[in-house]
Amino acid sequence: MKTADALAILDAPLDADVDPDELVRAAMHWHFSPETGTPFWLDRADRLEFDPRADVRTRDDLRLFPQVVDELRFTRVEDLLPRGYGGRAEVIGVFESGGTTGSPKRVVYLADWMEREMAGAMRAMDERGYPRDANWLSLGPSGPHDYHELTAQHARRRGGVRFAIDFDPRWVRKCLQQGRAEESDRYVDHVLAQAADVLSSQRVGCVQAPPPLLERLARDERLVELVRSQVKVITWCGTSMDRDTRDLLGQEVFPDTAIYGLYGSTMALGAAFERTSTDDGDSVFDPPSANVTYEVVDPDSGKPVEHGEVGQVVMHHVSKSALLPNNRERDVARRVLEPEGQVSHSVADVRPVEHFTGVPVIVGAY
Repeated sequence: MKTADALAILDAPLDADVDPDELVRAAMHWHFSPETGTPFWLDRADRLEFDPRADVRTRDDLRLFPQVVDELRFTRVEDLLPRGYGGRAEVIGVFESGGTTGSPKRVVYLADWMEREMAGAMRAMDERGYPRDANWLSLGPSGPHDYHELTAQHARRRGGVRFAIDFDPRWVRKCLQQGRAEESDRYVDHVLAQAADVLSSQRVGCVQAPPPLLERLARDERLVELVRSQVKVITWCGTSMDRDTRDLLGQEVFPDTAIYGLYGSTMALGAAFERTSTDDGDSVFDPPSANVTYEVVDPDSGKPVEHGEVGQVVMHHVSKSALLPNNRERDVARRVLEPEGQVSHSVADVRPVEHFTGVPVIVGAY
């Protein structure tokens, strides 16, 4: 494959009918060619047990890759920038994972990928009736987390401003790990007090928050009334929400407010909005694009499970700006029937595993 042909595929418009296997082959050429490749991958190419440009021809072949994201805890971010950008890659930000299972991993968001991610998000929001010209309140993590940047992008691109709070989920998690639950509770109260200041003084049409904070908010009558009086849409994300909690929030606490889930991963550089409707009321998530796809696999064999079966979630990110294939997430999910024409899996009942890479998983407030 020529570099010009690879670029034509990798830079194709979001709504272009790109063959998913051609996308994979284009990404292999781009990230593993000496002229355009990513230093992180070029350095590892000789250590792989296969030749990515010759042997990775289809989406299924992405399973050949070992799990490498743990190396992103210590990788210099400069090594994640493909040479094909000629040193002119526009970096939107360096973002970290939550640090649930150890030192945080880091990824780089480039401007061209942000445009693709946001184009998909805006289309999904339009389909779900998210308001325009409304302000947003983000109750998620601040600092080095992609959540902070993405919610700002969501608000700004829909004609509003984003109000944010100071929130360090790692501190909550550390409190719980050390048996200091009371301190964790006080910290969450501190976070919600910041939310109350914004909701009582500003016009807010959209709220984005992790389920643990929404559950605590729902126990505060004043906060509930502030949300009911102005918020049109609540987006929950960051961790799982069981059906009982979702039904309680949607039917009793906020009956006139639309509620949608958003499922994604920092390591996948992408997120999917909850399917608009399902036959059985599940929260179902279809992969957001051909660049970010899901599989549900048997954790022992690595083979895809059948529809209706539960397995570990694997995510693939394949784009011009990044290559992060075959990443086993710290989530399990049930595979559900995919929409016609979709080449990867759809997931429901997403929840964290109890242990991941030998480390207990403590979700905390995010």
